[in-house]
Amino acid sequence: MAFNPTPKQVSLIKGAVFVAALLPFLWGALQVFGGELVEPLEYITHETGDWALYLLCITLAITPVRRLTGWNWLVKLRRMLGLYTFFYALLHFIAFFWFDHFFDLAAMLRDVAKRPFILVGFTAFVLLIPLAATSTNGMIKRLGGKRWQWLHKLIYVIAPLAVLHFWWMKAAKNNLAQPALFAAIVIVLLGLRFYWSRAKTRTAARA
Repeated sequence: MAFNPTPKQVSLIKGAVFVAALLPFLWGALQVFGGELVEPLEYITHETGDWALYLLCITLAITPVRRLTGWNWLVKLRRMLGLYTFFYALLHFIAFFWFDHFFDLAAMLRDVAKRPFILVGFTAFVLLIPLAATSTNGMIKRLGGKRWQWLHKLIYVIAPLAVLHFWWMKAAKNNLAQPALFAAIVIVLLGLRFYWSRAKTRTAARA
């Protein structure tokens, strides 16, 4: 079903998505500062990590949904959703660095090297940094379209690493239902991209 909103409607949708993506942060802050949580530090760490993964999957879903529905205006939401993904990943990292290691860089690096699931998560976060840093129109112009696109293909590495980080963390508690769901979502989203890329290559070869 075609849905082609006007520029004003797209702006309203963007505003609504912006607020919706911010609500988990605001709700979490209310919970923490309200003093009702038994383990506020654990809550912050888990909630920010979960929302980083939720928003990563939503960001990855933009292109497939756009191609399947013809809703090209969805592209206008992708950058904002990607930055929100980084925002929650940054909060997740700060919670780990602050609450677990009290800003002791050496202790954090030892922990990263010692525990594989932390190493994988840390790697995914580090790879997100250049994507967030080059998300502006000015950086796209500086890098050039092709180099910018190649850099942002890191998302295809980041997404599996993020799911693996989540999987290993939950595996310690023998709770794999949610990680399996995320793994399936990421496999489908990346699989569609791979299929379309191969189809485009075959079509170009025949031309």
